[in-house]
Amino acid sequence: ETDPAFEPDVIKKASVAACGICKWVRAMIVYDRIAKMVGPKKAALQEAEEKLAKAMAELQEKKDQLQEVKDKVDKLLQQLDEAKKKKADLQSQYETCSKRLVTAEKLINGLGGEKSRWTVSSKDLGDKFNNLTGDVLISSGIIAYLGTFLSKYRQQSVTSWITLMKGNQVPASEKFLLQTVIGDGVQIRQWVINKLPNDQLSVDNALILSRSRRWPLMIDPQLQANKWIRNSNP
Repeated sequence: ETDPAFEPDVIKKASVAACGICKWVRAMIVYDRIAKMVGPKKAALQEAEEKLAKAMAELQEKKDQLQEVKDKVDKLLQQLDEAKKKKADLQSQYETCSKRLVTAEKLINGLGGEKSRWTVSSKDLGDKFNNLTGDVLISSGIIAYLGTFLSKYRQQSVTSWITLMKGNQVPASEKFLLQTVIGDGVQIRQWVINKLPNDQLSVDNALILSRSRRWPLMIDPQLQANKWIRNSNP
């Protein structure tokens, strides 16, 4: 190729056919030189492409693994949110149950006191029921006969009647009170509001008056009964 005599123009002067051969030879020389230069580069390119393909495959594998990890993280985050909601719900239920428990304990304690009270009330009611015959009989006697007497004589009479009841096996209360047998607590409080003196004798007198079928004669020097009747019957 570097020979100046091996040029197509020079050879053409000698032979046209040899000129064609010269051109072919020179082309083959150039091709050989370029092929020797390109061949390693093609091999290097092939190797690089194989490495790239391997790297891309590894990258895809890592991407798949990353996506799998992301999916697991998303699932765990979702489970975390659900756990937080469940925790909040359980906390709310716990607080509600705690309040209910406190209320239930108060109710149980209150009902415990009520049990004692109702036990006492039941016993008192049973005693009153057993003594009903004698107590009503004594109340009738007070209304019919003792309205005109002082408190002391009334008490003596009631005591003697109770003794008489026991002697004839008629049940009666040991401590007899007229307002307990025939009185109404609400009505008695209203009487007191209407200026009735709040003592046993005055209350007994008011009960006798309210249960009597005849017009009573009231000895009332202080006008207490007068005020009470006027206020009770405006």
